[in-house]
Amino acid sequence: MSQTTKHPSIEPRDHRAFMEYAVEQARHSPPGPDKFCVGAVLVNGDTGEILSTGFSMELPGDIEGDLGTTHAEQCCFIKVAQQHDLPIAKAETHIGPVLPRHTVLYTTMEPCNARLSGKRTCCDRIVALKAQLRTVYVGMREPSTFIVDNDGKQRLESEGIGFEMVEGCYDMCREAALAGHG
Repeated sequence: MSQTTKHPSIEPRDHRAFMEYAVEQARHSPPGPDKFCVGAVLVNGDTGEILSTGFSMELPGDIEGDLGTTHAEQCCFIKVAQQHDLPIAKAETHIGPVLPRHTVLYTTMEPCNARLSGKRTCCDRIVALKAQLRTVYVGMREPSTFIVDNDGKQRLESEGIGFEMVEGCYDMCREAALAGHG
């Protein structure tokens, strides 16, 4: 299944512009008091080509062999798998060979390293791609609303994956994340 989506043209390493695009994705996430609205953008770090985008709950959850609601980062990986006719369950275990060598991920919130459901975390999914995905750019750390002491930053850095906060983006990421929290 091949998908064609028109993305904006953004200069490589224009971290604020990529984060603003991730926030646009987050705003598509259905708001609710029991979740965060997160957006993500997977990018060829050398050329600035946007490989895929995702937002929380964009795609159906409970894919056979990969249960749980879909998080923004997972949606990015599933879309790459779909573009290359690869299995979508645990897409991160299949897409490495088709990703550019210097792939980066922009996400409005720190990737989860624990889930209340006990399902596979975004950090686990990112670590599975660490040969290609070397840096994660983040708009805000995860608040302790649902998971106390999410240590996504520590987990990624311990695996040799860069974790970079994008300056000046916290407020817009927080506003999008807390939609539906009243």
